[in-house]
Amino acid sequence: MIEPLTSNTQAILLLTAPLVAGRGESSPDLLSLGEYNRLARILREKQKQPADLIGPDAHDLIELCAQPFGRARLDALLGRGFLLSQAVERWNARAIWVISRADSRYPKRLKARLKEDAPPLLYGCGEIAVLEKGGLAVVGSRHVDDELIAFTENVGRLTAKAHRTVVSGGAKGIDRAAMHGALQEGGDVAGVMADSLERAALARDNREPLMEGRLVLISPYDPAAGFNVGHAMQRNKVIYALADAGLVVTSDFEKGGTWTGAIEQLERFHFVPVFVRNGSNAGRGNSALIQHGGLPWPNPKDAAALEETLSTALASVAAEPKQEALPFALQEQPAAYTTSIKPVEYSSAVNIVTEVKSSPAEELFKAVRDILRRALVAGQTEAEIVSLLGVTKPQAKAWLAKLIKEGTVEKVKNTKPVRYRASTSGRLL
Repeated sequence: MIEPLTSNTQAILLLTAPLVAGRGESSPDLLSLGEYNRLARILREKQKQPADLIGPDAHDLIELCAQPFGRARLDALLGRGFLLSQAVERWNARAIWVISRADSRYPKRLKARLKEDAPPLLYGCGEIAVLEKGGLAVVGSRHVDDELIAFTENVGRLTAKAHRTVVSGGAKGIDRAAMHGALQEGGDVAGVMADSLERAALARDNREPLMEGRLVLISPYDPAAGFNVGHAMQRNKVIYALADAGLVVTSDFEKGGTWTGAIEQLERFHFVPVFVRNGSNAGRGNSALIQHGGLPWPNPKDAAALEETLSTALASVAAEPKQEALPFALQEQPAAYTTSIKPVEYSSAVNIVTEVKSSPAEELFKAVRDILRRALVAGQTEAEIVSLLGVTKPQAKAWLAKLIKEGTVEKVKNTKPVRYRASTSGRLL
């Protein structure tokens, strides 16, 4: 079941997405990432969020935000409700969901690591929870020989046996080999697509693992978008940001998306330790990446050795940017879910909290209550609530028990696993 778009996501789609059913061409009028970030900063300064741009009091807010972009441009973008309804209908028919940076389900790693470089929108198909598992990012060239395909498939199988997720780019060659090996072994896979998400979502080979919840395919770009070199390079940072470690199987020297993405990690971002396949047949590109700080891949022979390799590397690198826990959820809360896609009918009752102060336990519980009665408009499992709040499972269970007792939250009947939702009396309308 595809959950309805949040009103925040609908607003961001109107501002930044092509919304041309069956095509992926962009429009010169759409807000670029930099422009959207500028608009988001304006909204935060005014303690507003994107959904407020399509609410009943949107006119004055749009006027306040319009100066850098032009009022006519924002009005034209926000008035594309019919195009949005057509696009949503097409995505739903293909089991494609959409989330935005303003949604609680948006991967926390992407926000914490990429910050304003995080894609405003993610289109996806499959189990979104796989995106929160970390794992091994496996990248490499499209055009490789059978020996490298076999090597990479084995890496995928070992990663699955070690109960780690494979994160890759979904392109032919190394990407698909790693994903195929992991899926054959029954493991979890996250594929970050630079193009053709729509086609991949319908592909026969992906159908079973998608339905079983072992595969999730995502893209920062329109599901119908064709191949674009810039998109292919930009999505590499998303692959690394979702992972715990990276492995470059093969790379050209000083050219191509694999080289650019690896150098970006080694010299700029430092999100994860980056391993590089080593040896006499590794090639000039791989050797150069090791000289730039890449770690020689020790070719682990079994799952235990692979797990030891990853654990040792993770323990030896500098601590990654600290992921925020509960304050992270408080800073950007989701607007209430809505099934309508007529912009003039949207409303939002939640303002962005731009500063979180320390407080005693009772004040913290009040904040949790406020978050959950908004976030649980649609039922969520205990694991999803733990992820949303960024706390331990026992702490989340204690808060849920208290909220159920006071009537703010209720269990959804006849669901496995158990799901929780805001009760009628506790829900903000």
